[in-house]
Amino acid sequence: MSSSSSMDCVSSKDKEAAADPPKAPWWTGETVAVVTGANRGIGLALAARLAEQGLSVVLTARDEARGEAAAAAIRRAAGPPGLGAAVRFRRLDVADPASVAAFASWVRDALGGLDILVNNAAVSFNEIDTNSVEHAETVLRTNFYGARMLTEALLPLFRRAPTTSRILNISSQLGLLNKLKDPALRRMLLDEAALTERDIEGMVSRFLAEIGDGTWRGRGWPEVWTDYAVSKLALNAYSRLLAARLAGERVSVNCFCPGFTRTNMTRGIGKRTAEEAGRVAAGLALLPPRDLPTGKFFKWRTPQLYSKL
Repeated sequence: MSSSSSMDCVSSKDKEAAADPPKAPWWTGETVAVVTGANRGIGLALAARLAEQGLSVVLTARDEARGEAAAAAIRRAAGPPGLGAAVRFRRLDVADPASVAAFASWVRDALGGLDILVNNAAVSFNEIDTNSVEHAETVLRTNFYGARMLTEALLPLFRRAPTTSRILNISSQLGLLNKLKDPALRRMLLDEAALTERDIEGMVSRFLAEIGDGTWRGRGWPEVWTDYAVSKLALNAYSRLLAARLAGERVSVNCFCPGFTRTNMTRGIGKRTAEEAGRVAAGLALLPPRDLPTGKFFKWRTPQLYSKL
């Protein structure tokens, strides 16, 4: 599948797209999109873009004051009265089971369900030029276990309309298989027929155990931002399994690597802005149903199967 025909962020088609008559969107103001970790950076830019497109957006964050301020800022910038008014903030800590359960109950009772989930919430405690693994458990708890826990809690609430519900996991090419040097783990993750969630959990547990006893070096783990990379390696693998599990059930599951983006996580260093990355992510989340794949890893603008890289 090529995304260049349907994403407004692909420059090679900009002039042609401008000449074409506008197409009616598949979504409406009743379409609910949940964006986690959206009080700043890529998540905030993505939520703002979805609001601009007229969707009903739920912006989540752990910090209530910052989350409320972010939602208010989007509403103020929305332009014409009414546009962007359906931007809500709801506190959510994806690493806290009680918080996830409460959020899922709220989505069910207050909104009646959802159509789009963007798992953007993530933490990284590494400096750009170091490879600290001191907070590996916290990183894994949020970036992998938290994203999975929230996804599973919300799955029964997806409306599964003919337009197809969407899950987009903000990931990283640091978690691609070409970064993993352990041949046994590579074989396990490449065996699409046999791979299970228990296998992924076992890999994460092994990593944390080796961090704990100081034996992780030289064991074939990704060499750059190791704890963050392993969390995204696990998230990518889970996303592929989930896509296969939901095949035919009108819920697509894809991953997106925004590349080296200037955010707080990168200490303001990067090749592109959060607004640019948010615009591309929104384009993926809003792909026309006929162009919507599942089980894909999008590396900036190019869709690729992560297991092939």
